[in-house]
Amino acid sequence: MKKRSEKESTAGLTRQLGLFGLAATGICSMLGASVYVVPFMIQRSVPGIGPYVLPAFLLAALPALLAASAYAILASAMPRAGGSYIYASRGLNPYLGFVASFSQWFGLSIAIGVISYIIIPFFRDIAVAMAWSNLAAWLETGTVRLALALGLLWLFVWINIVGVRFYERTLIPLMILMFALGIIVIIAGFNHNPEAFAQNLFEREGRVIPEADARFSFRTLLTAAALLFSSFIGFDSIAQAGGEARRPQRNLPLAIAIAVLGVGTYYFIFTAAVYHTVPWPFVAGEALQKDISAPGLLGYVLSPGWAVVIILGAAIALINDLPAMLLSVSRLMFAWAEDGIFPQGVARIHRRRHTPYRAILLSGGMASIGILGSHLAGDFFLGIDIMVTAMLVNFLLMCITVIALPYYNPELARDIAVFRQRPLQLLLAISGAVLLFVFLFVHTVKDLQAEVDAWYFHSTWVWLLVLALASLIFLWKRQQLVRRGISVKEAFKKLPDE
Repeated sequence: MKKRSEKESTAGLTRQLGLFGLAATGICSMLGASVYVVPFMIQRSVPGIGPYVLPAFLLAALPALLAASAYAILASAMPRAGGSYIYASRGLNPYLGFVASFSQWFGLSIAIGVISYIIIPFFRDIAVAMAWSNLAAWLETGTVRLALALGLLWLFVWINIVGVRFYERTLIPLMILMFALGIIVIIAGFNHNPEAFAQNLFEREGRVIPEADARFSFRTLLTAAALLFSSFIGFDSIAQAGGEARRPQRNLPLAIAIAVLGVGTYYFIFTAAVYHTVPWPFVAGEALQKDISAPGLLGYVLSPGWAVVIILGAAIALINDLPAMLLSVSRLMFAWAEDGIFPQGVARIHRRRHTPYRAILLSGGMASIGILGSHLAGDFFLGIDIMVTAMLVNFLLMCITVIALPYYNPELARDIAVFRQRPLQLLLAISGAVLLFVFLFVHTVKDLQAEVDAWYFHSTWVWLLVLALASLIFLWKRQQLVRRGISVKEAFKKLPDE
């Protein structure tokens, strides 16, 4: 394990993130393309879901709430940077903690790049709606889109390096703006009705809404729920910031609860509002022919000006993902390096800014690879699927850690400050583990059965390759620790120094 010298100890992480900043980190990591795109494109991804999108969302929320409970329990006992890695390495097994969090880091870093890349077309759509044809054509240019995506990403890398206070002052206003613009969608959706939509559709395009029947299928519902579960996977970013949270035993669990319940409620109301106006047969038909989103669907009943506002809301929601996710992945790298299972230089803290600047820069570099991959391959859904697989495994691991912690590390188990009753912990953790395993199984089967051009377009195989790489890194660094005379078993039962 790395021990800082007295001179180095003046430059460390500082607890400056308050409850609002922590909650904003989780909320902004969760809301993005999921709320504006996924509830509608799911009609293509899961044929036959029809009018059952909202029930599928409620089903998806259940394992998310159980996983959030596991995170809250562990965060209260182990409030350190690196969240999920620290929890599993101290409460279950250091190898499992590292390889699972490494695949999480890889998936999230690639996803950051993907998000950066898909933001630019939203600005192009705003230019189209404003009749700025030259600007729209310029934004459509491949090199311009690539350069702007990289520029946007590295802007938020810089914001993360400057410090958590500046990060908080940037993120919270963006979050408030995102919700304000999203409320416009909700009001518009509930203020119109399917009859008005059908009339406008006929007047504009001479089309009528197709008739369609939907038969309920639990298998279809479960498949849709497994996909919609991806909308909840960002709340763990709160746990990764555990080393910078003020009053961590109180604020970390509370911020997780606020993020999951707040986003879940918002997501449900937002989706219900759009489907209140736009009949699901029309959504299903459009999804089979092209990519659709909330702004495009509600554009049939809104003026061009309001449509631009909604597109801007979608763009802000995506932008919000970037700073929060960068904070999350960089703290994972920082925690590995502090433990000595990653190059120790990665744990270097900026003396004045108190941020792990090298970990942030390296995470930005990996996200840049995600941007380049999206640009060259033209298919960004693979990166998202890898992230979903990695996060499902991590959530499952957190539930198992709650079960194992009193036996593996009873000293830390005594520090749990929420859901202290052991029977309740077991109920939450076992229920979560079972449901998450089912979701992981469904997601994996769907991926392996998908028709793709090559084996490496299956996210499961890519994830397994990343896991193999993580295993080699862990074994190599573990051997180095042993050669230095460090008792790995004992060292990984203690929390890192603050």
